[in-house]
Amino acid sequence: MKPTLAGGALAIVLLIVLIVGYSTLFTVSQTKQALVVRLGQPVRVITEPGLSVKIPFIDSVIYIDKRILNIESPAQEVIASSQEKSSAGVARAVQAGERLVVDAFARYRITDPLKFYQTVGPDGASSQLSNLLNSALRRVLGAATLADAVRNRREDLMAQMRDQLDRDAQPFGIQVVDVRIRRVDLPEQNSQAVYQRMQTERQREAAEFRAQGSQKSQEIRARADRDVTVLLAEATSQAENIRGQGDSERNRIFAEAYGKDTDFFSFYRTMQAYERSMQHNDTHLVLRPDSDFFRFFGNPSGKGQSEGAAAAAPGAAAAPGANPPRANANR
Repeated sequence: MKPTLAGGALAIVLLIVLIVGYSTLFTVSQTKQALVVRLGQPVRVITEPGLSVKIPFIDSVIYIDKRILNIESPAQEVIASSQEKSSAGVARAVQAGERLVVDAFARYRITDPLKFYQTVGPDGASSQLSNLLNSALRRVLGAATLADAVRNRREDLMAQMRDQLDRDAQPFGIQVVDVRIRRVDLPEQNSQAVYQRMQTERQREAAEFRAQGSQKSQEIRARADRDVTVLLAEATSQAENIRGQGDSERNRIFAEAYGKDTDFFSFYRTMQAYERSMQHNDTHLVLRPDSDFFRFFGNPSGKGQSEGAAAAAPGAAAAPGANPPRANANR
């Protein structure tokens, strides 16, 4: 009976030792940092990974993540600045601001677990940072325009929000690593009006470009017509000069030819006259038989027919009142 009681007592002692040891020792992983709390009061912060000890049944351990964490901000409407700068660089205020729907997020890490536990705690950190992020969005974007938030100063605005959110989160033991604007849109009720205004503006620019192109086209066409007129006038003048020189050269050649052999030149010119006057099938020539036009028909030398007739019959005389003979040449 006694050995049985001794074994049971030993087992109980071992169980108590195990329970006390399990309650005394705890492990801190590389991604965590631990805060030891004794009866509700923080007593120690452990940031190095490894095995640590605490007072059993009195101390409790709260693990806090030391990795970079993410906080999402739901899409919200922000009234952006409606100030525009004139060409002189002076701000010109417009009556109403631009309403924007902004979707943003932030990345942060917990650098002071004790301050983090004493101020917000693990459960209230998300809501507190979300409120601070919304506040930073409104303050920074409230001084910027739509063009700044979309393209002109987007990186600068995100840097300003990060710095401002980091200053606001330092009292809670939180360091803000980055703030990003995921998307910037107009409210749904304003999108259609904005798209219509953009379409009207693009149509106006297109009409202006077409008008400028039509004006340039008219100028180019008028310049081309003027150049064509000038070129045609110069070409006509040169052609007339060349034609005059050709006529002069032709007359000179005719004169030289006539001076070298007058009989042959007269014969050649008469043959050309015969060719031009008898080109068509319906040509009718009504001439006197003794006409000088047919002098080569009767005499190859081209002497007048009257001279040949007088030589053949010197005593012949025409009867009084007789009509002169006529020749009808048909081809």
